[in-house]
Amino acid sequence: MNSIEQLRNWLRESKKTVFLGGAGMSTASGIPDFRSAHGLYMQEKQGISYEEMLSIDYYRRHTAEFYDFLRNVMLYPDAKPNPAHYALAKLEREGLLQVVITQNIDGLHQAAGSRNVIELHGNEDRYFCQSCGKQYNMRYVADCQGVPLCACGGQLKPDVVLYGEQLNQRDLQRAVEYACEAELMLVGGTSLVVYPVAGLVNYLSPGARLVILNRDPTPYDSRADLVIREDLKEVLAQAAQ
Repeated sequence: MNSIEQLRNWLRESKKTVFLGGAGMSTASGIPDFRSAHGLYMQEKQGISYEEMLSIDYYRRHTAEFYDFLRNVMLYPDAKPNPAHYALAKLEREGLLQVVITQNIDGLHQAAGSRNVIELHGNEDRYFCQSCGKQYNMRYVADCQGVPLCACGGQLKPDVVLYGEQLNQRDLQRAVEYACEAELMLVGGTSLVVYPVAGLVNYLSPGARLVILNRDPTPYDSRADLVIREDLKEVLAQAAQ
């Protein structure tokens, strides 16, 4: 039995399956893996790291530059779901997947049809006025010049977790609860080095299975019941057949 067949069998045996995903889920949709060896985080602009530009402090002190960076580097309003996203949505429809827990902010899981999605780092398609709370979308921000403002004149802030900010504790607690109850956890497209998200693996019960689908090694590979380093979208598409 090959690894794909093994994964397919485990998906059908499990009554509570959780998917934990990262940037590698969306690279086939044209969104760069910002933490890969060749990703944008390894580059710098004018001596300032991209990680610093995505910090809450930079947003507050250099708001115009923050939004210029966001528009030029981070926003992909025309990105579409790829086969990996559609495979997870299919598994959910068939009752074989309980939840998608994602570090991504691109909203492609929902666009593909997934309904139960926990976005631990927020969503780049939501922006809220700091004065009145009115919500705007990515297209509005992408089409603006300078700092995007609300109709009331208030400044907009993206509904994403910037460096220096805490995760939404309610979302994190929900993710922990799903991990504790899981019989099978699939980890896809993430290096499992960013905490507290990577720590969700530690909440698996002793009898739960862990499958890691990632092109590069992770710190949790030795604990996994199955590690697959093949193309993520192909693996998930075949597993969902």
